[in-house]
Amino acid sequence: MSDSDTEIVDYVVTWAEVHRDTKLLARKLIEIGTWKGIIAITRGGLIPAAIIAREMDIRNIDTICIATYDEQDMGDVNLIKIPEKACEEKGEGWLMIDDLVDTGTTIKAARKLLPDCHIATVYAKEIGRPSVDTFVHEVPQNYWVFFPWDTDVQYVAPLHKTNGKD
Repeated sequence: MSDSDTEIVDYVVTWAEVHRDTKLLARKLIEIGTWKGIIAITRGGLIPAAIIAREMDIRNIDTICIATYDEQDMGDVNLIKIPEKACEEKGEGWLMIDDLVDTGTTIKAARKLLPDCHIATVYAKEIGRPSVDTFVHEVPQNYWVFFPWDTDVQYVAPLHKTNGKD
């Protein structure tokens, strides 16, 4: 079966799961050492970075803004903003955080700017996993991960109002 024949599976992650898994990531990172600061990869890395900053008592937080996705479609790498102080230091002593590494495209672009930083993600897919230094959970490559900041709770009519049809 080729990649184009692989069925994409929706995988919904809840706020509670993200919080729990990010705290597990923080525990791993605490064991590694101390950090000058955190670089959150926007937008997905913002919430995990905030949780890790709290758990590790890190107050020096910056962002690297890279866009590679438009909804679910992969596009070109668009570097929007760099963390200047961390770039001056090539990332040495800095911790870069993202929610998920998929193919590694975003992480590889960030690593070019900050070759010496430690990159950590909460979730990692098989193809992108070698691009990160630390992660908590592996997710199958054919899963499309929906994070709580990408979804919305909405009302669904009871079955009796839809004649048993969803």
